[in-house]
Amino acid sequence: MNIFSMTGFGSIESNTEKLALTVDLRAVNHRFLDMSFKLPDELRQLEPVLRERIARNMKRGKIDCRLQLTQRHAADTLMPDSAQIETLLAAEGAVLAIKPDARSLSVADILRWPGVLTTVQEAPDRLAEVALAAFDTAWREFAASRAREGLKLGTVLLENCTAIENLVARIMPRIPEIHEAYKERLAQRLRDARLDPDEERLKQELALFAVRIDINEEVDRLTAHVAEIRRVTRVDVDDLAPISGQSHVSYGSRGKRLDFLVQELHREANTLGAKSIDTELSQIALEIKVLIEQMREQIQNIE
Repeated sequence: MNIFSMTGFGSIESNTEKLALTVDLRAVNHRFLDMSFKLPDELRQLEPVLRERIARNMKRGKIDCRLQLTQRHAADTLMPDSAQIETLLAAEGAVLAIKPDARSLSVADILRWPGVLTTVQEAPDRLAEVALAAFDTAWREFAASRAREGLKLGTVLLENCTAIENLVARIMPRIPEIHEAYKERLAQRLRDARLDPDEERLKQELALFAVRIDINEEVDRLTAHVAEIRRVTRVDVDDLAPISGQSHVSYGSRGKRLDFLVQELHREANTLGAKSIDTELSQIALEIKVLIEQMREQIQNIE
Protein backbone atom coordinates (compact mmCIF):
# COMPACT_ATOMS: atom_id res chain seq x y z
CA MET A 1 0.00 0.00 0.00
CA ASN A 2 1.75 3.15 -1.24
CA ILE A 3 -0.42 6.07 -0.17
CA PHE A 4 1.59 9.27 0.02
CA SER A 5 1.00 12.10 2.41
CA MET A 6 1.48 15.67 1.20
CA THR A 7 3.43 16.34 4.41
CA GLY A 8 7.07 15.36 4.26
CA PHE A 9 10.65 16.33 5.13
CA GLY A 10 14.03 15.42 3.72
CA SER A 11 17.49 16.83 4.43
CA ILE A 12 20.97 15.87 3.29
CA GLU A 13 24.48 17.38 3.49
CA SER A 14 27.02 16.70 0.77
CA ASN A 15 30.63 17.88 0.90
CA THR A 16 33.16 18.63 -1.79
CA GLU A 17 36.79 19.43 -1.13
CA LYS A 18 36.02 23.12 -0.72
CA LEU A 19 32.26 23.42 -0.09
CA ALA A 20 29.49 21.99 2.11
CA LEU A 21 26.10 21.73 0.42
CA THR A 22 22.86 21.32 2.40
CA VAL A 23 19.58 20.36 0.72
CA ASP A 24 16.30 20.73 2.64
CA LEU A 25 12.88 19.67 1.34
CA ARG A 26 9.68 20.42 3.24
CA ALA A 27 6.06 19.99 2.15
CA VAL A 28 2.62 20.64 3.63
CA ASN A 29 -0.98 20.35 2.42
CA HIS A 30 -2.07 22.33 -0.60
CA ARG A 31 -4.87 21.92 -3.10
CA PHE A 32 -2.47 22.16 -6.04
CA LEU A 33 1.27 21.80 -6.57
CA ASP A 34 3.04 24.92 -5.30
CA MET A 35 6.86 25.04 -5.41
CA SER A 36 9.19 27.63 -3.90
CA PHE A 37 12.99 27.64 -4.12
CA LYS A 38 15.78 29.29 -2.16
CA LEU A 39 19.05 28.74 -4.01
CA PRO A 40 22.51 30.33 -3.81
CA ASP A 41 23.61 32.36 -6.83
CA GLU A 42 26.04 29.61 -7.83
CA LEU A 43 23.13 27.16 -8.27
CA ARG A 44 20.39 29.47 -9.50
CA GLN A 45 20.56 27.94 -12.98
CA LEU A 46 19.38 24.60 -11.55
CA GLU A 47 15.90 25.85 -10.60
CA PRO A 48 14.21 24.80 -13.90
CA VAL A 49 15.74 21.31 -13.60
CA LEU A 50 14.66 20.92 -9.96
CA ARG A 51 11.20 22.28 -10.74
CA GLU A 52 10.75 19.73 -13.53
CA ARG A 53 11.92 16.84 -11.34
CA ILE A 54 9.52 17.73 -8.56
CA ALA A 55 6.57 18.19 -10.93
CA ARG A 56 7.30 14.78 -12.46
CA ASN A 57 7.06 13.06 -9.08
CA MET A 58 4.53 15.06 -7.07
CA LYS A 59 1.05 16.26 -8.02
CA ARG A 60 -0.20 18.17 -4.96
CA GLY A 61 1.26 19.96 -1.96
CA LYS A 62 3.22 23.10 -1.11
CA ILE A 63 6.91 22.19 -1.25
CA ASP A 64 9.84 24.37 -0.19
CA CYS A 65 13.26 23.50 -1.64
CA ARG A 66 16.34 25.08 -0.10
CA LEU A 67 19.97 24.62 -1.14
CA GLN A 68 22.71 26.26 0.92
CA LEU A 69 26.47 26.48 0.27
CA THR A 70 29.13 27.16 2.90
CA GLN A 71 32.93 27.16 2.78
CA ARG A 72 34.46 24.16 4.52
CA HIS A 73 37.91 25.63 5.16
CA ALA A 74 37.62 29.39 4.91
CA ALA A 75 41.25 30.12 5.79
CA ASP A 76 42.53 27.85 3.01
CA THR A 77 40.18 29.12 0.34
CA LEU A 78 40.83 32.88 0.62
CA MET A 79 43.09 34.08 -2.19
CA PRO A 80 44.28 37.68 -2.80
CA ASP A 81 43.54 39.03 -6.27
CA SER A 82 46.86 40.23 -7.70
CA ALA A 83 45.25 42.45 -10.32
CA GLN A 84 43.10 44.18 -7.73
CA ILE A 85 46.15 44.75 -5.49
CA GLU A 86 48.18 46.22 -8.33
CA THR A 87 45.31 48.56 -9.22
CA LEU A 88 44.99 49.60 -5.57
CA LEU A 89 48.76 50.22 -5.23
CA ALA A 90 48.79 52.24 -8.43
CA ALA A 91 46.02 54.42 -7.02
CA GLU A 92 48.02 54.77 -3.80
CA GLY A 93 51.08 55.93 -5.74
CA ALA A 94 49.03 58.56 -7.55
CA VAL A 95 47.73 59.88 -4.23
CA LEU A 96 51.23 59.96 -2.67
CA ALA A 97 52.56 61.88 -5.66
CA ILE A 98 50.04 64.61 -4.95
CA LYS A 99 50.24 64.41 -1.15
CA PRO A 100 53.59 62.91 -0.05
CA ASP A 101 52.75 63.11 3.65
CA ALA A 102 49.68 60.84 3.34
CA ARG A 103 49.77 57.56 5.25
CA SER A 104 50.61 54.52 3.15
CA LEU A 105 48.26 51.53 2.95
CA SER A 106 48.91 48.74 5.43
CA VAL A 107 48.46 45.05 4.66
CA ALA A 108 45.22 45.09 6.67
CA ASP A 109 43.97 48.06 4.63
CA ILE A 110 44.69 46.22 1.40
CA LEU A 111 43.00 42.99 2.52
CA ARG A 112 39.89 44.87 3.64
CA TRP A 113 39.51 46.55 0.26
CA PRO A 114 36.46 45.19 -1.64
CA GLY A 115 37.40 42.62 -4.28
CA VAL A 116 40.97 42.03 -3.05
CA LEU A 117 40.17 38.71 -1.37
CA THR A 118 38.46 36.11 -3.51
CA THR A 119 37.09 32.71 -2.55
CA VAL A 120 38.15 29.58 -4.38
CA GLN A 121 35.05 27.91 -5.78
CA GLU A 122 34.26 24.54 -7.29
CA ALA A 123 34.02 24.31 -11.05
CA PRO A 124 30.39 25.09 -12.05
CA ASP A 125 29.82 21.74 -13.77
CA ARG A 126 31.19 19.82 -10.79
CA LEU A 127 29.11 21.88 -8.36
CA ALA A 128 25.93 21.30 -10.39
CA GLU A 129 26.61 17.55 -10.49
CA VAL A 130 27.07 17.38 -6.71
CA ALA A 131 23.95 19.49 -6.12
CA LEU A 132 21.71 17.30 -8.30
CA ALA A 133 23.01 14.11 -6.69
CA ALA A 134 22.40 15.57 -3.22
CA PHE A 135 18.90 16.65 -4.26
CA ASP A 136 18.09 13.11 -5.42
CA THR A 137 19.26 11.71 -2.08
CA ALA A 138 17.24 14.26 -0.13
CA TRP A 139 14.20 13.49 -2.28
CA ARG A 140 14.39 9.77 -1.48
CA GLU A 141 14.40 10.64 2.23
CA PHE A 142 11.56 13.09 1.63
CA ALA A 143 9.52 10.49 -0.31
CA ALA A 144 10.15 7.86 2.36
CA SER A 145 8.80 10.19 5.06
CA ARG A 146 5.69 10.83 2.95
CA ALA A 147 5.26 7.08 2.44
CA ARG A 148 5.49 6.38 6.19
CA GLU A 149 2.89 9.04 6.93
CA GLY A 150 0.76 7.76 4.06
CA LEU A 151 0.86 4.24 5.48
CA LYS A 152 -0.63 5.54 8.72
CA LEU A 153 -3.32 7.46 6.82
CA GLY A 154 -4.16 4.41 4.71
CA THR A 155 -4.45 2.24 7.83
CA VAL A 156 -6.95 4.69 9.33
CA LEU A 157 -9.00 4.71 6.12
CA LEU A 158 -9.15 0.91 5.95
CA GLU A 159 -10.10 0.64 9.61
CA ASN A 160 -12.95 3.11 9.07
CA CYS A 161 -14.04 1.19 5.96
CA THR A 162 -14.30 -1.96 8.07
CA ALA A 163 -16.26 -0.09 10.74
CA ILE A 164 -18.71 1.26 8.13
CA GLU A 165 -19.18 -2.21 6.64
CA ASN A 166 -19.94 -3.61 10.09
CA LEU A 167 -22.53 -0.91 10.69
CA VAL A 168 -24.15 -1.48 7.28
CA ALA A 169 -24.31 -5.21 8.05
CA ARG A 170 -26.47 -4.37 11.09
CA ILE A 171 -28.98 -2.42 9.02
CA MET A 172 -30.51 -4.96 6.65
CA PRO A 173 -31.79 -7.47 9.28
CA ARG A 174 -33.72 -4.63 10.88
CA ILE A 175 -35.82 -3.81 7.80
CA PRO A 176 -38.29 -6.77 8.04
CA GLU A 177 -38.74 -6.10 11.76
CA ILE A 178 -39.58 -2.46 11.09
CA HIS A 179 -42.10 -3.44 8.41
CA GLU A 180 -43.84 -5.87 10.73
CA ALA A 181 -43.86 -3.46 13.66
CA TYR A 182 -45.37 -0.69 11.53
CA LYS A 183 -47.95 -3.07 10.08
CA GLU A 184 -49.02 -4.15 13.56
CA ARG A 185 -49.25 -0.56 14.86
CA LEU A 186 -51.30 0.52 11.87
CA ALA A 187 -53.62 -2.49 12.18
CA GLN A 188 -54.12 -1.80 15.89
CA ARG A 189 -55.07 1.81 15.17
CA LEU A 190 -57.61 0.64 12.62
CA ARG A 191 -59.11 -1.84 15.08
CA ASP A 192 -59.28 0.85 17.74
CA ALA A 193 -61.19 2.96 15.22
CA ARG A 194 -63.50 -0.04 14.56
CA LEU A 195 -62.18 -0.35 10.97
CA ASP A 196 -61.20 -3.45 9.05
CA PRO A 197 -57.41 -3.96 9.20
CA ASP A 198 -57.54 -6.03 6.03
CA GLU A 199 -59.13 -3.35 3.89
CA GLU A 200 -57.46 -1.94 0.79
CA ARG A 201 -56.52 1.29 2.57
CA LEU A 202 -54.18 -0.59 4.92
CA LYS A 203 -52.50 -2.30 2.00
CA GLN A 204 -51.95 1.05 0.30
CA GLU A 205 -50.48 2.59 3.45
CA LEU A 206 -48.09 -0.33 3.87
CA ALA A 207 -47.01 -0.10 0.24
CA LEU A 208 -46.30 3.62 0.57
CA PHE A 209 -44.45 3.05 3.81
CA ALA A 210 -42.30 0.33 2.24
CA VAL A 211 -41.30 2.69 -0.58
CA ARG A 212 -40.56 5.53 1.81
CA ILE A 213 -38.20 3.54 4.03
CA ASP A 214 -36.60 1.43 1.29
CA ILE A 215 -32.86 1.87 1.86
CA ASN A 216 -31.56 -0.93 -0.34
CA GLU A 217 -30.21 1.56 -2.88
CA GLU A 218 -28.41 3.58 -0.22
CA VAL A 219 -26.94 0.44 1.33
CA ASP A 220 -25.76 -0.80 -2.08
CA ARG A 221 -24.08 2.54 -2.82
CA LEU A 222 -22.45 2.70 0.59
CA THR A 223 -21.04 -0.77 0.04
CA ALA A 224 -19.83 0.09 -3.47
CA HIS A 225 -18.15 3.33 -2.36
CA VAL A 226 -16.41 1.64 0.56
CA ALA A 227 -15.14 -1.10 -1.79
CA GLU A 228 -13.78 1.56 -4.17
CA ILE A 229 -12.03 3.38 -1.31
CA ARG A 230 -10.37 0.10 -0.36
CA ARG A 231 -9.26 -0.44 -3.97
CA VAL A 232 -7.83 3.06 -4.39
CA THR A 233 -6.10 2.90 -1.01
CA ARG A 234 -4.42 -0.42 -1.75
CA VAL A 235 -3.05 0.40 -5.21
CA ASP A 236 0.70 -0.27 -5.21
CA VAL A 237 2.81 2.41 -6.90
CA ASP A 238 6.61 2.46 -6.81
CA ASP A 239 7.13 6.13 -5.98
CA LEU A 240 10.42 5.57 -4.19
CA ALA A 241 12.44 5.09 -7.39
CA PRO A 242 15.16 7.68 -8.09
CA ILE A 243 13.58 11.00 -8.92
CA SER A 244 15.68 11.36 -12.08
CA GLY A 245 13.76 8.43 -13.61
CA GLN A 246 10.41 8.48 -15.30
CA SER A 247 7.25 9.83 -13.73
CA HIS A 248 5.63 7.71 -11.02
CA VAL A 249 2.50 9.81 -10.56
CA SER A 250 0.84 9.08 -13.87
CA TYR A 251 -1.80 7.14 -11.94
CA GLY A 252 -3.39 10.46 -10.99
CA SER A 253 -4.13 12.07 -7.68
CA ARG A 254 -5.49 9.53 -5.24
CA GLY A 255 -6.31 12.23 -2.72
CA LYS A 256 -8.79 13.90 -5.07
CA ARG A 257 -10.45 10.60 -5.95
CA LEU A 258 -10.75 9.59 -2.31
CA ASP A 259 -12.18 13.01 -1.48
CA PHE A 260 -14.86 12.52 -4.13
CA LEU A 261 -15.72 9.06 -2.81
CA VAL A 262 -16.05 10.36 0.75
CA GLN A 263 -18.43 13.06 -0.46
CA GLU A 264 -20.58 10.36 -2.06
CA LEU A 265 -20.45 8.31 1.14
CA HIS A 266 -21.66 11.33 3.10
CA ARG A 267 -24.52 11.87 0.66
CA GLU A 268 -25.74 8.28 1.07
CA ALA A 269 -25.38 8.41 4.85
CA ASN A 270 -27.52 11.57 4.94
CA THR A 271 -30.22 9.90 2.87
CA LEU A 272 -30.05 6.84 5.10
CA GLY A 273 -30.60 8.96 8.18
CA ALA A 274 -33.46 10.87 6.55
CA LYS A 275 -35.30 7.65 5.70
CA SER A 276 -34.86 6.13 9.14
CA ILE A 277 -37.90 5.87 11.42
CA ASP A 278 -36.20 3.58 13.88
CA THR A 279 -33.99 4.75 16.75
CA GLU A 280 -31.33 2.12 16.15
CA LEU A 281 -31.15 2.88 12.43
CA SER A 282 -30.84 6.59 13.17
CA GLN A 283 -27.97 5.88 15.55
CA ILE A 284 -26.25 3.69 12.96
CA ALA A 285 -26.56 6.42 10.34
CA LEU A 286 -25.05 8.92 12.77
CA GLU A 287 -22.14 6.62 13.57
CA ILE A 288 -21.48 6.14 9.85
CA LYS A 289 -21.39 9.91 9.34
CA VAL A 290 -18.89 10.29 12.18
CA LEU A 291 -16.60 7.69 10.57
CA ILE A 292 -16.93 9.41 7.19
CA GLU A 293 -15.98 12.77 8.70
CA GLN A 294 -12.89 11.18 10.25
CA MET A 295 -11.96 9.82 6.83
CA ARG A 296 -12.48 13.21 5.22
CA GLU A 297 -10.02 14.82 7.64
CA GLN A 298 -7.36 12.20 6.88
CA ILE A 299 -7.87 12.38 3.11
CA GLN A 300 -7.12 16.11 3.10
CA ASN A 301 -3.46 15.18 3.64
CA ILE A 302 -3.24 12.54 0.89
CA GLU A 303 -1.61 13.45 -2.41
